[in-house]
Amino acid sequence: MRLGKRIFDCVCATALALLILPWIGWIAFRVWRQGDGPILYRAERMRGLDRPFTLYKFRTMSHHSREEIGVTGGDKIDRITPYGAKLRRRHLDELPQLWNVIRGDISFVGPRPPLREFTERFPEVYGQILNDRPGVTGLATLLYNNTEETLLAQCGTPEQTDETYCTRCIPAKARLDLFYQQKASFGLDLWIIGTTLRQIFSKEPSSRQVQKRKSSARAPVPLLTSS
Repeated sequence: MRLGKRIFDCVCATALALLILPWIGWIAFRVWRQGDGPILYRAERMRGLDRPFTLYKFRTMSHHSREEIGVTGGDKIDRITPYGAKLRRRHLDELPQLWNVIRGDISFVGPRPPLREFTERFPEVYGQILNDRPGVTGLATLLYNNTEETLLAQCGTPEQTDETYCTRCIPAKARLDLFYQQKASFGLDLWIIGTTLRQIFSKEPSSRQVQKRKSSARAPVPLLTSS
């Protein structure tokens, strides 16, 4: 990771966290009032094939006694709380990741950190992608997030969610993440951050909130096979 980018991350994340601390406290209070689970959702993510870390988010789903497995698809929609849906609509559930940025687990811009199960199943893919430090946002997040939400929303079972994510989402996002690696620059990072903020504060309700209206799926991208 470039030293300049690391300094930028630390300074901006610390300043932003202090600036919006009252807002973070208010969100934490609202999540706590919902009951049924902790304020923060902690999940293992990978910043390298053998480098796990704990990612933090505000909890947006009702607490589940069983261990969470896989990505969130249509089979988990009913567990999203009313306030959690509002946080997801503007991606405010990801504000605790400022702490991950300060710690150096992730950067502001980079590929989204994957679950361990996917780095183990597709080490060739993530071995390349995770040459860059994962990020809060990135080119793949910016350009593919809504499509991914729509595709996964159509999945009614964990098995369907896994198949769709592995055969359609991972390949598409990997191409964008690798393109970012080739073109990475401070100017591109600023553009990604600025465009992400504009989308957050101007976008219509997230496709996850209207996902029960089944839309036609796009033609699949080339399949990945488990190693």
